[in-house]
Amino acid sequence: MKAVVMAGGEGTRLRPMTASMPKPLLPVVNRPIMEHVLRLLKRHGLNETVVTVQFLASLVKNYFGDGEELGMELTYANEEKPLGTAGSVKNAEEALKDDSFLVISGDALTDFDLTDLINFHREQGALVTVCLTRVPNPLEFGITIVDDDGRVERFLEKPTWGQVFSDTVNTGIYVMEPEVFDYVDPDVPVDWSGDVFPQLMKEGKPIYGYIAEGYWEDVGTHESYVKAQADMLEGKVDAEIDGFEISPGVWVAEGAEVHPDAVLRGPLYIGDYAKVEADTEIREHSVIGSNVVVKSGAFLHRTVVHDNVYIGQQCNLRGAVIGKNTDVMRASRIEDGAVIGDECFIGEESIVQGNVRVYPFKTIEAGAFVNTSVIWESRGQAHLFGARGVSGILNVEITPELAVRLAGAYATTLKKGSTVTTARDHSRGARALKRAMISALQTSAIDVRDLENVPLPVARQQTARGSAGGIMIRTSPGVPDSVDIMFFDERGGDLSQASQRKLDRVYARQEYRRAFPGEIGDLRFPSSVYDSYTGSVLRAVDTTGVEEAGLKVVVDASNGSAGLVLPSLLGRLGVDSLTINPGLDESRPTETSESRRSGMVRLGEIVASARADFGVRFDPVGERLSLVDEHGRIVEDDRALLVMLDLVAAERRSGRVALPVTTTRIAEQVAAYHGTQVEWTTTSPDDLTRVSRDDAAVFGGDGRGGYIVPEFSSVFDGAAAFVRLIGLVARTQLTLSQIDSRIPRAHVRRRDLATPWAVKGLVMRTVVEAAGDRSVDTTDGVRVVESDGRWVMVLPDPAEAVTHLWAEGPDEASAQALLDEWAEVVDSAGR
Repeated sequence: MKAVVMAGGEGTRLRPMTASMPKPLLPVVNRPIMEHVLRLLKRHGLNETVVTVQFLASLVKNYFGDGEELGMELTYANEEKPLGTAGSVKNAEEALKDDSFLVISGDALTDFDLTDLINFHREQGALVTVCLTRVPNPLEFGITIVDDDGRVERFLEKPTWGQVFSDTVNTGIYVMEPEVFDYVDPDVPVDWSGDVFPQLMKEGKPIYGYIAEGYWEDVGTHESYVKAQADMLEGKVDAEIDGFEISPGVWVAEGAEVHPDAVLRGPLYIGDYAKVEADTEIREHSVIGSNVVVKSGAFLHRTVVHDNVYIGQQCNLRGAVIGKNTDVMRASRIEDGAVIGDECFIGEESIVQGNVRVYPFKTIEAGAFVNTSVIWESRGQAHLFGARGVSGILNVEITPELAVRLAGAYATTLKKGSTVTTARDHSRGARALKRAMISALQTSAIDVRDLENVPLPVARQQTARGSAGGIMIRTSPGVPDSVDIMFFDERGGDLSQASQRKLDRVYARQEYRRAFPGEIGDLRFPSSVYDSYTGSVLRAVDTTGVEEAGLKVVVDASNGSAGLVLPSLLGRLGVDSLTINPGLDESRPTETSESRRSGMVRLGEIVASARADFGVRFDPVGERLSLVDEHGRIVEDDRALLVMLDLVAAERRSGRVALPVTTTRIAEQVAAYHGTQVEWTTTSPDDLTRVSRDDAAVFGGDGRGGYIVPEFSSVFDGAAAFVRLIGLVARTQLTLSQIDSRIPRAHVRRRDLATPWAVKGLVMRTVVEAAGDRSVDTTDGVRVVESDGRWVMVLPDPAEAVTHLWAEGPDEASAQALLDEWAEVVDSAGR
């Protein structure tokens, strides 16, 4: 049997280490990762190997040659352009078409029993066998579920936390039959997990999963790279280490000179012909490359030093990675998580703080204090985007410098000369950051339409009018010290996951486009924005019967930008209205849950005393809406969703409504009673938006005051929802309390449990296993349905070490009992 080693990836997350070196050549305990892989293949009799190469292919070929030094026979399949995981193997089809073959990544460290994997494949008569393993954090891998016989039942590539239903993941190691090439088109990008496997499963082909025991680490980040070194030194990996173990855990390679007065606290590794002087202390999990000089008085702990590096006297290196041919001069200090690229010069007594990246060929002057990355910076976190865009504390996590870099990265994803619409809320912080981002957009050859301070729905609607995208900066809801930088697509919706990842990659590489002087973008301030928005809403949303109904409403603008559009809207709507809190208050750009509640109570008092038909309260950016009935009673947001659904469904009598899976199943009863159908979505607003774009969509909502009016737009819009509510109430001639009273009571209980990141995948697998034969829905998280219709949902939080649980039953007691039962399952798995 032959093997295929995939060695074509760029390893962008590992920059600057991979800026001048392909990822498979990165050393792990002084041997390239790919060499460890090849030695594993040889150990299991896979001596004939095809290596697929693309990025810096010549370096890989030059290093390994024809494989003679390893006692193997290596050939190469070169990709002119990236072809994906399946496309790159298809590119080597000529060498593989005669027999079964094994596919393995050239940049993952493992000691799996490949012989047992191959035997399993043959015993099952599989077309494809996917090698699986269990990991604490499954986000970056393809999740796989297999049945008792090992046959694959479900496969999901790189999920969000809401899609995590197991901790059993795809390692990218496969055993395949040549027939699989029939499902791979030549010379185009094709992926195994995203394209080929779904088609094979659809056709019922035999795809099996083999759960491997042993060590596996996908060396894809700086953290995992350092971890792989430590695990190798700890003996957690069954792999060879060159050199001699002169004392337990202390490995010294041939020709190395270590002074007797040097302090060595293993496990550690010192490469061939390295020189370690007196009074040096090298501590656990440090790896010293070939020909490295460590001068007296230096201290190294958990530090990986590549070949030909000079470490000066009194230097202090902790948890750092130092690229080859770099000089670190006297008394320099490099902190935990910092990475220094190849051929850099770090001047004496300089300090490089933690998580800083210094790209190759850079000079840090003597005495410099470096707390941001040099030339190409990195924010130092796994993912930019959270639930509300890019969020953080103003001037701590979200600084003007970061805003400029973000805008530059966003502009780089767009064509030169494109137009981007910018907007903000009424806070001073948002105003300052927006100005910085506008400058970065213009200097990246992007024209800017600046709306200044407008409600969020207006920003979305204006973006959809001919812009390539948009940016809105607002204060984080309920967190006055934080801001959200929200990016829109050309339709005014939030960026898709794919677009977010693209922006993330550009930002991580820090390779921004810069405009030539004649290409600097234009800046315009469009006029009549509110009249345009109001006219569009009133043309799209049915308002027949409003004037005849003589409705009286109280509208609370919450001292936010929602109040800017209300005069134009209410004046043309033809209702008797009382607007409260219309003025902008820069000192209160958002509201806490307590201030919101007290505002709702006050609104209820005014509605009751004014004998109005109902009251509405906008959030400060006009995206969400809360209701008070004619008696001044607060209609809670989850209940208001059912009221709005009942009104829409009763009038439309057909179509689909988009609701997140956490919504009470009473909604399904309400929709079905009126002849409409519920389409369940994930809790992501992006998913609600996607479903609401369908021609059959008539309504969408999230149960937290966010409503989608599909005839106008596919995003949350408080003003459009208000206009729609006015029309529906006018035509139905029922009060909100009458509508509410005819809807059955829902009994949904919720609880949040602290869950360490390292066990989130284990928790979700435990939930699936505990479900047994019960119906399981993995639309978002895991929803387990009991035989009597009760259900519980378990959803990992994407941004915090928390797991959310919902349970619904026919009464409060049964819902609470179900919640308690499954909370114990989650809690016990997370201990």
